[in-house]
Amino acid sequence: MDTSEFVRKWGGSAGRENASVQSHFNDLCDLVRQLKPHDGDPSQTWYTFEKEAARSSGTRGRVDVWLKDKFAWEYKSRGKDLRAAYKQCLDYHEALGNPPLLVVCDFDRFEIHTKFTNRESWTYSFDLSDLLADRFVEVTTSAGEPPPDAPSLRALEVLQALWDPSKLMPQRTTEEITAEAASMFDGVVAELRRWGNTDDQRIARFVSRMVFCMFASDIGLLPRGAFSELLAAQAANAGAFRDALADLFGAMAEGGRFGPQTIPQVNGDLFTDRDVPDDLTTQEIHALRQLDALNWTEVEPTIFGTLFERILDQKSRAALGAHYTSREDIETLVKPVLMAPLRREWEAVRKAVEEAATEEAQRERIAETVAPFLERLANVTVLDPACGSGNFLYVSLALLKGLEKEVIAWAGEQGVSFEPRVHPSQLHGIEINPYAHELASMVIWIGYLQWKHRNAIALDNKEPILQKLDAIRLMDAIVDRSHPKGPREPAWPEADVIVGNPPFLGGKRLRTELTDDYVEALFQVWDGHVQHSADLCCYWHEKARRMVYAGRAKRVGLLATQAIRGPASRGTLERIKQSGDFFFAESNRAWVLDGAAVRISMVGFDDGTETERILDGQRVDGINVNLTGGLPLTEAAMLAENRGIAFMGVIRIGRFEIDGQLAREMLAHPNPDGRDNADVVRPWWIASDLVDHPRDMWIIDFPPGTPLEEAQLYEAPFRHVAEHVQTFRANHKQDNLREEWWILGAPRPPMRRALRSLPRFMATGLIAKHRTFRWVGGAVLPDARLIVFARDDDYFLGVLHSRLHELWALHLGSRHGDGGSDGGRPTYNNTTCFLTFPLPWPPGEEPMDSPLVRDIAEKARLLHEWREGWLNPKNEDGLIGDTELRRRTLTNLYNERPAWLATAHQRLDEAVYAAYGWPHDLPDDEVLARLLALNLERARA
Repeated sequence: MDTSEFVRKWGGSAGRENASVQSHFNDLCDLVRQLKPHDGDPSQTWYTFEKEAARSSGTRGRVDVWLKDKFAWEYKSRGKDLRAAYKQCLDYHEALGNPPLLVVCDFDRFEIHTKFTNRESWTYSFDLSDLLADRFVEVTTSAGEPPPDAPSLRALEVLQALWDPSKLMPQRTTEEITAEAASMFDGVVAELRRWGNTDDQRIARFVSRMVFCMFASDIGLLPRGAFSELLAAQAANAGAFRDALADLFGAMAEGGRFGPQTIPQVNGDLFTDRDVPDDLTTQEIHALRQLDALNWTEVEPTIFGTLFERILDQKSRAALGAHYTSREDIETLVKPVLMAPLRREWEAVRKAVEEAATEEAQRERIAETVAPFLERLANVTVLDPACGSGNFLYVSLALLKGLEKEVIAWAGEQGVSFEPRVHPSQLHGIEINPYAHELASMVIWIGYLQWKHRNAIALDNKEPILQKLDAIRLMDAIVDRSHPKGPREPAWPEADVIVGNPPFLGGKRLRTELTDDYVEALFQVWDGHVQHSADLCCYWHEKARRMVYAGRAKRVGLLATQAIRGPASRGTLERIKQSGDFFFAESNRAWVLDGAAVRISMVGFDDGTETERILDGQRVDGINVNLTGGLPLTEAAMLAENRGIAFMGVIRIGRFEIDGQLAREMLAHPNPDGRDNADVVRPWWIASDLVDHPRDMWIIDFPPGTPLEEAQLYEAPFRHVAEHVQTFRANHKQDNLREEWWILGAPRPPMRRALRSLPRFMATGLIAKHRTFRWVGGAVLPDARLIVFARDDDYFLGVLHSRLHELWALHLGSRHGDGGSDGGRPTYNNTTCFLTFPLPWPPGEEPMDSPLVRDIAEKARLLHEWREGWLNPKNEDGLIGDTELRRRTLTNLYNERPAWLATAHQRLDEAVYAAYGWPHDLPDDEVLARLLALNLERARA
């Protein structure tokens, strides 16, 4: 059958649904040269007419044609409403295995609706006349607009593509559409800020209202033309637009008439006034029209929180249009914590029903098992104790609704109907920011309404559309400072599952961003339970642990900075391990924070009930407190024999540093009593000086305990410190820093005593891509970004520069920062990395005359000499230019790792293995196991 014959036959047909379906579809198969259902699948298991399926309501029905993983097809009589046919087809979607294409047809008109996972939805529409004329097909989004990237396909090509759905797949993902919307709003916000008359709180509220209007119009909560026609009618008249928009806001606040249309009450505290920024100009109105043209039915609700948070947070304003946390990112945590046990329970229920011998017995078991399971789903409670604008809660609700729909559809196939009951009221949240608290309810409701829209489930007619969720509490989650007798631990609502993304804040930023008073209250409440040096997120982890321990929560999944694995914060994870256990962790995962790509950790834990352990996507026997699997290296003890060797460098508080020219001028300056300024003017190295060519920076260093009268005798250095440091330190809260302002902030007396008599000492960078060790001259004062070792022998350099110590340090150390594609750079903690490391012999007890010791020393000396020769080559003939010399850094050397360097390290490693008495070809896991055993043996001795 060719096109003209097909059109001639069916163009004049009455096209009654029941009588003509199979004949029409068989003819269409002939037209596109595809097998008919009875020919392609005689068993009628994957390609058939009259495929029975359950509706989302649980009742049963039949779809006219079904081809597994390709399409479901629903016919209607000629001239009937195809929207009703699409809704009917969509209602079967889950039970039919979620085919990517849904087709509706009245024998003359065809509509092909795409339903690809995480892609926007398109509709290809045409009729028989388009097929006969070989015209291009109209393509629209679910918002009724033509997508900018739709392919140009003719009607016959679209029909042929039903058997190859990828040809009809929309190009843009829902995440890309959401990112585009955020980026476009960036321009609107920037323009409003440029005029300077509208504050950030007002801008954030206005943007949230605009987003809601666009979303509500596209899914039918508002009359479709109410907002779009307003934008079009007043695009050239900013004043009239502002007035009309204020009237629309007023109608949405109370419900009522807006021009010829009836507007439902929205409220939810979003439309409590008629405020429209005075700065809104025709330029912004034009941008809003472009935004309104987007397919808002596909925009993820995460955009609401993202826009709000970045508008109000000055640090992340520049990232307004940048990355945001996607639904898929959030699901990485929520699925294993919230959904995994529910899905296991559902599989057990389904299996029990399917094992029943008869259909009657199956129905009885459904009543006994499925009904209670659906009741359980409708009563699962989820708490996000740092909910922000509600993103984790909305994703949790969507996942619960998805499982509920799946269960109801399955039960419907067995002839038993259930009504959906999972509802936003099951969600609890805690938020300290008043507007974020208000916005969270809106995001949850929008997510709920969007889910129903996408699944062709009738939207609630209740008003207001955005109901308040009283379970979203406005409060501080970790300190209650309202009690008259002092700060208290706040109470969290009881919940089955706790999930969320608590704020990250560590180090000095804790006080600068939260104030001293708040931090002191925090320390008072959690003293003895959370280390004062721990990251802020640890307080949420500890509180959640207490909830589990008290039986007020069952499972917890929280994000954390990677620093939670390090010494300053690890105590929190140790307490979790003591009272329960981890069942899920992502030790080093990409994330988005304030618009920037970062690396974070995820932690899932309970009271120890969960038996399955998942670490970085792999099943493991256990998860250690540093979020590693395998050997419990964190059990390694600190060895007394290693004490007094490794130190962190000095901390300067104030401008003690000077450049080389000024230092040399000071060194030449005489003093009244003949003192030499070299006593207090010293070369000063930071980590970059170790791996690069030194910067020729110096520091004024009055040794700890130097009285003011003595410091004054060093005239030029003292004058510099008095001018640049005294005022800065005058109001410092620490008495010693205020009163002894001429002394460095943390001068490290023990380190100075250990290094005093050494002509050189060894150092490594606190944070480094490559773990390298290098000799430093004894006159140099090391900064806190260096870890230094009070040893000057080549043997010691050789052992610490071996593969064995590198492995140990990588596994016992932490990662710095949360950024970088490599997941953050390794940090060398002198306590966890060195104090626990068992050298071949305890320090001070090495048999220095042993061939084993001498061999390590010789290999280390050669490594040092060859490396220094490459870094600083003799260049009398000018064969190496300045550019090449600047390129020759330790970092670049280890990035390139030439053959001679690899050979030098291999020989050194073999010498160190020999000193331990171990084969040099041991796998890494075995090396770590032997080192741990040696550590524990030495600790017991």
